[in-house]
Amino acid sequence: MSDAPAFTLDPAAFAADPYPALAQMRREAPIANVPALGATLITRHADVIAAEPKVEIFSSRQPQGLMTRLMGENMMRKDGHSHMAERRAILPAISPRTAAAVWKARFVEHAEALLAAMAPRGAGDILTDYAMALSGHALRHITGLVNLSWQQIDAVSQGMIDGIANYLGDPEIEARCNAATALIDEAIDERLPEIARNLDHSLIAVQLAAGLDEPAIRANVKLAISGGQNEPRDAIAGAVWALLTHDEALAAVRAGEVSWLAAFEEYARWISPIGMSPREVHADSEFAGVRFAPGDRVFLMFGSANRDEAVFEAPDIFDVRRDNAASVAFGAGPHFCAGAWASRCLIAEVALPMLFDRLPRLRLDPRAGPVEFTGWAFRGPRSVPCRWD
Repeated sequence: MSDAPAFTLDPAAFAADPYPALAQMRREAPIANVPALGATLITRHADVIAAEPKVEIFSSRQPQGLMTRLMGENMMRKDGHSHMAERRAILPAISPRTAAAVWKARFVEHAEALLAAMAPRGAGDILTDYAMALSGHALRHITGLVNLSWQQIDAVSQGMIDGIANYLGDPEIEARCNAATALIDEAIDERLPEIARNLDHSLIAVQLAAGLDEPAIRANVKLAISGGQNEPRDAIAGAVWALLTHDEALAAVRAGEVSWLAAFEEYARWISPIGMSPREVHADSEFAGVRFAPGDRVFLMFGSANRDEAVFEAPDIFDVRRDNAASVAFGAGPHFCAGAWASRCLIAEVALPMLFDRLPRLRLDPRAGPVEFTGWAFRGPRSVPCRWD
């Protein structure tokens, strides 16, 4: 284990609200050994940015890591040429051009249907009724697994997310993760022959066209579902809550003074849906005055970097007029989120503007109480009950 100063925290309290502990770490032990998580956490923005490209020290390759063991060795668990080769292979499915020309029409189609069903009811949970369903539909098309329902996409995504964040080793969580990956493999088995005969823009198709082997294709599809469902799901629902609790921000967006994209990116900075990225040390090394040994587990804390007082003024405040060029909500360096363009299209061009346009006087349900958030590796609201006219 690294020789970083030890920092004690309660995992349950950290999951309920990680920001006070992260702020304390940035002040007192910006690189901290946290026994409760079995890892060394890098919390300051400058250190996260500096550490991310140093793959010779902080490698994404983790042969015994939770993600590799449970989901297969996907592109996020590779470095250098092998990572870039697979990144180039999947780009035709998720490039800005494909998002605009192919997927946006699908996103609009499903948003229209969901909102048409919701509007007459006058009340509902934005998380489960809209964000979860829309994100699931988007992934069905992007991955090529249209044989799965959006409910199945969300369930297997949550199963994998829980599994790869299961640092306390709960066997029930691991079993649910294994069941989730098995269902995805069955769906891929069913779709592969048809997609191979009729190549399209889906993730499975572009990987087949690029000549990737089947284990890589399967692992990358699982990666896309794990991050590509919970991040937009939680960002849509969370951004709705943020705008409904900040009247001036919502008024500025509605008036066209601030874009929906700016509102989404400020939310993703403020409450990062993906709060960290794990790395494994592969050689005796020193970084920022801390000694690391082979096998050390390191977490690059994106959620902490996005609230670093040295980079963002009043970082604990939701400010849609903020310059977010320094945000690492989508990661940084060579492992910057490949799905960022599709996510921006789905959330900022479709999900948020259509929701606020189609549900008049959208507001939080006062009878439901405060919206609760959970998670530190992945963070989002438990529910966002709303009413509308």
